[in-house]
Amino acid sequence: MYSEYLKASGFRVAEAKTGIEAVARARELQPDCILMDLSLPGIDGWEATRQLKADTMTTNIPVVAITGHASELASRDARAAGCAAFVLKPALPDAVVAEVRKALAGL
Repeated sequence: MYSEYLKASGFRVAEAKTGIEAVARARELQPDCILMDLSLPGIDGWEATRQLKADTMTTNIPVVAITGHASELASRDARAAGCAAFVLKPALPDAVVAEVRKALAGL
């Protein structure tokens, strides 16, 4: 749903189904921003973000975490992993687009 709304809002979108695929696609495509689900199979979004932030090729790409983990600890852990923002699901699509725009503005 968020992917379709981002496309309708004028963003080009590439998707990944696993954390490993997300890291590989980010390295390959060098996107302007990453919307990272923290509950991915394989390696989770926290680990994928840590890997992206440790890599000189992807360290400067802002990562917006999106998750259903509703806790202060999850937000803190996402930021500690390197996420620029934290969005709690279910989130209205406009809120997700707003967070992506803020992350892009911070570049």
